[in-house]
Amino acid sequence: MELGFIGTLQDQLLGMTEELIRMLPQFAIAFIVLFVTWLIAKGGRRIAQKLFGHTDMRPSLLTLVETLITVLIWILGIFIAATIILPGLTPASILAGLGIGAVAIGFAFQDIFENFLAGVLIMVRKKMKIGDVIECEGISGRVEAINLRETYVRKLSNEVTIVPNSMLFKNPVEVFTDESGRRHEVVAGVSYDTDLDQAAEVIEKAVRSCDRVDTDKGIDIFAKEFNSSSIDFLVRWWSGSTPRSGHESRDQVVRAIKRALDDAGIEIPFPYVTHTFKDPVPLASAGDDA
Repeated sequence: MELGFIGTLQDQLLGMTEELIRMLPQFAIAFIVLFVTWLIAKGGRRIAQKLFGHTDMRPSLLTLVETLITVLIWILGIFIAATIILPGLTPASILAGLGIGAVAIGFAFQDIFENFLAGVLIMVRKKMKIGDVIECEGISGRVEAINLRETYVRKLSNEVTIVPNSMLFKNPVEVFTDESGRRHEVVAGVSYDTDLDQAAEVIEKAVRSCDRVDTDKGIDIFAKEFNSSSIDFLVRWWSGSTPRSGHESRDQVVRAIKRALDDAGIEIPFPYVTHTFKDPVPLASAGDDA
């Protein structure tokens, strides 16, 4: 009985070996098809550039088209290679197999599919393009690349953060560079004995003297509040929308306001502290110490 089992196993292995040898030409052709598919897929970017490169398509949307073209090329190449190895394979049988395993695949790769779909929707929408400075859930920086699964956000200190697309799609995203200009503000305090009308004129003139301030969009000088040691003005102006433009214009404005208030003899007070005692505090004279 044992010899019969070994003989049967040998016959099976021999038959499988013969079948494999018989299919070697089909495997070779399928391998060549996959190699050609790889070569064509590498040119997916050039194909997309030829088809849509001369249009006004956004870079993120062009990236999506390039990816879809590459995916379609691979799907077609893999299907051709599979039909060469398995001649009985048809599109209907493939779809039937996908339908049977769709639920299991969906649960297993839920996060991947979610990020994939979010990436497609992010690329399609007009806002948040490559190069924008954004902030989302504590992550801020410049959008360096948008892929189908994740987005690369380069911090202003040069570190890169890989952010899942679903996070950027499901949460509020603040886009700082959606427009070329942005309003900035700073608080300037003056002493309580200052003529506020004069101080406002001095501050406005100082802000207008800064070349990084867009004076065409207006400058706002508001008396904001009574602070502990000063009356504070809220100073608002327009400048570039990038973080560096904001820092540079704020630097100019603060320096100009300080210089102008000093020249006008207007005090920028230090914090004052007043102590109040309910009972008289005895003060010893110098003679008492003797």
